[in-house]
Amino acid sequence: MKTAAGGLGTKPVRHADDAEPTLPARLLANAHHRPSAVALREKHRGYWREWTWSEYARRVANTAAALRRLGVARGERVAIHAENRPEWVIADLAAQSIGATSVGIYPTSPSAEVEYLLAHCGATVLIAEDEEQLDKVRAVRGKLPALRHIIVIDTRGIGDEDLLTFAALEEIGANTDDPLAALAESVAALDPSSPAIIVYTSGTTGPPKGALLSHANLTASASTFLTALGGTSADEVLSYLPLCHIAERLTSVIDSVWAGSVVNFGEGGPAFPRDLRDIQPTVFLGVPRVWEKLLAGVELRMADASPFKKLVYRSCLRQGRRIAPSRMRGTTGLTDRLILALCELLIFRTLREKLGMVRVRVALSGAAPIAPEVLEFLWAIGIHVREGYGQTENTAICTLTPADDIRLGMVGTALPGVELSIADDGEIITRSAGVFLGYLDDPEASAQAVDEQGWLHTGDIGVVDADGFLRITDRKKDIIITAGGKNVSPSEIENRLKVSPYVREAVVIGDRRKYLTALIGIESDVVGEWASRKGIGYTTYADLSGKPEVTTLIQTVVDSTNAVLADVERIKRFTLITRELDHEYGELTATHKVKRAAVAKLFGGEIEAMYR
Repeated sequence: MKTAAGGLGTKPVRHADDAEPTLPARLLANAHHRPSAVALREKHRGYWREWTWSEYARRVANTAAALRRLGVARGERVAIHAENRPEWVIADLAAQSIGATSVGIYPTSPSAEVEYLLAHCGATVLIAEDEEQLDKVRAVRGKLPALRHIIVIDTRGIGDEDLLTFAALEEIGANTDDPLAALAESVAALDPSSPAIIVYTSGTTGPPKGALLSHANLTASASTFLTALGGTSADEVLSYLPLCHIAERLTSVIDSVWAGSVVNFGEGGPAFPRDLRDIQPTVFLGVPRVWEKLLAGVELRMADASPFKKLVYRSCLRQGRRIAPSRMRGTTGLTDRLILALCELLIFRTLREKLGMVRVRVALSGAAPIAPEVLEFLWAIGIHVREGYGQTENTAICTLTPADDIRLGMVGTALPGVELSIADDGEIITRSAGVFLGYLDDPEASAQAVDEQGWLHTGDIGVVDADGFLRITDRKKDIIITAGGKNVSPSEIENRLKVSPYVREAVVIGDRRKYLTALIGIESDVVGEWASRKGIGYTTYADLSGKPEVTTLIQTVVDSTNAVLADVERIKRFTLITRELDHEYGELTATHKVKRAAVAKLFGGEIEAMYR
């Protein structure tokens, strides 16, 4: 595949203005101004195939025409239950184009959650990826009276010949009278203030809520971020986080359509590292877990490297860490720049190339706080990660770290057009063009989220310093108050523990208790490799977690974390859980956030044992 910036040798393009009021209108503008430029790529059976902007628009037009033929009316909901692939974004924009609302469902959602989401939003059409997702909806179809049509993208293994496929759907649209003209007419009639998409919240403390985002919300987010990041048509991204999450929707649909940049769909799953190396994106958004895994992968590879390579790596990393603070402030002196140039030549550039980060122009971390140690490591090896803060309810528009003023533990300053404040109880509140329309069929929750003055109450606790930098303390509902009346932020402690490549999950316990404890889940691959090198045999995850040597290993992680914490924040005891937490069993949200109440109930006996 072509990995040079711009893909096909086209010059970087930015629109002269932001006149288009909706994303579908921007799509049509891209197809008009840059018809032969590449818009989408997908790796299919080992080969990369691509679609231009004109082909992208035509596929959206065909799908939109077919949805109208199926009777999808303005205001109805079209659900998409699939992994990242071109059909996802095509269906998303097609639904938006005809005034319908698209709803994403996580591929990992179990059948019960699929039933809840489809029933709650009243979807009339479901686009399912394959046999696995089809089976989930078939199991609950009788409880979904509003669902009229099921469309399947990949029919391998499915014997039902009467099923409507996505390819057949596009063909139906292609055979209608001038689908592109019909699309343009429909798009011109869209009301920018009407709902465009529904994004369901994680549901850490209850059933997921459907956040309604308007066309105007999406275009405001696109315009804000492209101005802040300098995005152009020369950029390339890898679509890999779930598309029903606002972070990936921002990258793969909102910003890419607005900038006219290229979206790449790799093979995903275990192939993710290879996808990154193949594409070498210029813009990359990673949640903290992704950056932590990159760090863990580097450390594992270096553990098996030759003594000479280890020496070079450690020496260069030491220099990189020393210089990182000045790089973050944009004040690196000549001598340090020469040292970095040598480190680049010796190892850093090759390392970034193997990680898929050699071309990255904008590297971002969001969705949760990233540990300072991880951020410092990334800057040390030349990956200049900037933190941002936002949420579904403000279309991800809130703060972003300036490129030349990175402050560890801070998530940046307010983006242009964003008002940022701290309420009397410490809650972060924001006001901007990104604030959502409210929660679907939940006026009470909507009123609690957005007050009469238009301020969005984020549910996060934080502080803003004299320079306008925001620091997030924790979720308002997660703050621990110890028996001694001290307020403790569990997420800060958990993030420090999860910096270790050996720790996958950490749940700090201690509300109304005399001291803090933790439930810790190991990273089975990393700990398993460590055990093999030590000659420690094991069979299952539970067996590995139960090894006394593994407990001793994790004790060193806890001890090193405790060393930098205040006494009230220190973990006095911990327990290694004997199985991996799972979304299907209700212990994790679809975005892999821990459901604290569910975990506390599940491991109640282990928790009480730590307080005896």
